[in-house]
Amino acid sequence: MIEFQNKNRIFGLDVMRATAIIMVLFGHCVWIYPEGNTMFHQLMVLSGFMGVETFFVLSGFLIGKICYQIYLKEDFKIKSVVTFLKRRWFRTLPNYYLILFLNIGIAAYIGYSPGIVWHYFLFLQNNCSTMSPFFPESWSLSVEEYAYLILPFLLVMIGGVASKKRKNQYFLYVVLFLICLFIGTKIGYNFNSPINTLAAWNVSLKAVVLFRLDSIFIGVLCSWLYYNYTNKWNHFKLYFALLGVFILIFQFVAIGFFKLYIETNPMLWNVFYLPIVSIAVACFLPLMSDWNQGPSKFYKPIVYISVLSYSLYLIHYSIVLQLMKYFIKYDMQNGISVFGIVIGYVCISFFLSYLLYRYYEKPMMDLRDKS
Repeated sequence: MIEFQNKNRIFGLDVMRATAIIMVLFGHCVWIYPEGNTMFHQLMVLSGFMGVETFFVLSGFLIGKICYQIYLKEDFKIKSVVTFLKRRWFRTLPNYYLILFLNIGIAAYIGYSPGIVWHYFLFLQNNCSTMSPFFPESWSLSVEEYAYLILPFLLVMIGGVASKKRKNQYFLYVVLFLICLFIGTKIGYNFNSPINTLAAWNVSLKAVVLFRLDSIFIGVLCSWLYYNYTNKWNHFKLYFALLGVFILIFQFVAIGFFKLYIETNPMLWNVFYLPIVSIAVACFLPLMSDWNQGPSKFYKPIVYISVLSYSLYLIHYSIVLQLMKYFIKYDMQNGISVFGIVIGYVCISFFLSYLLYRYYEKPMMDLRDKS
């Protein structure tokens, strides 16, 4: 069963999570509506992109809050990191490996070669280079898993030189260093990339761990601001949200209006575009993190989608959509057929996600809480 009454739930963050997974589901409808230059197709592509970027910043914010609270404790050592990782991995790895095995089985059934499969077990499929089309949604999970490792272990490394009074500052220094470091990797990419096209950018930079970790750490930085500037965080929440809206308008409207394309402005796209998107998403966190209780008629649907979001993310594309694509033939001229496929895609994804959550994901989390 899904727990709707949980004192630790923040409705605004559930809204962000639910919105992100809906955007991803909508974005992957590009298979149903073949590629083209129509506004609707571009909206689908943009939706999927923004859904994943929202997940990155939100994950960084939530994990940052946990890491920050643990780090401020006087006994922050390797044991603390192991406990943190154990709890995190109970949340993420069981689902991931189950779906990975299912994908391997499906690939064998349809005669598709998945490439170097063992990379996926260690999240090495896209750590420094473009990954294969097999299990495509796993690219973002690699980004998050590396962030979970890097932050706490780096905090342990400096723990010996950080006094209790200065731990707050050291946490900030580590996060700023990591953000600058991984923006720096994008600078390196920009000066060493022989091809500057949107297609190359999409697979060679946007979906590679080495160039994306700053998105997570921007969320972590927000967690530090949340704890250290609580009054300003709450007081200026509407202004931050408006700023986020304006940044997104610039990103997705002004860039096209002024024709700031990657072919003529590679530095903008390779170095600044993704961090600016992350900052825009982060601007909504003050408003959403202070939204504790939602309207009664929307509360359960939003929380339901939010709780299922991880299972949905893993199942909807490589399991549901790929199998539908393999078995179903449809005519784009037949609107009823297309509509039926969309409805089937959504309903099957939610049904399988509920089963995965109810009978596998939640029992694993319950086991984590008992250990």
